[in-house]
Amino acid sequence: MPERSTIDPMARETNTRSFVLRVDAATMEALEAWAEDEFRSINGQLQWIIADALRRSGRLKKSRPQTARADASPDKRSDLPAVSKRASNESGS
Repeated sequence: MPERSTIDPMARETNTRSFVLRVDAATMEALEAWAEDEFRSINGQLQWIIADALRRSGRLKKSRPQTARADASPDKRSDLPAVSKRASNESGS
């Protein structure tokens, strides 16, 4: 009988691993709201939180390139044009 793998087929192709995570209801609600605010799936939000914590702690050396999606926090997104205060004041704000 062939050996069964605990890694799903899609995970093998993208070099990711799957696991079960249990969280309390309040944490899940906060996570859902945060993910929605940043236009991410819950899974995407968890991946971002974990990667950010690993980078900040020095445990993850590589920085993944940012995509055009909202993968970065709003204050760090490079896909939006910069607007200076002077330009916004001149437009009648």
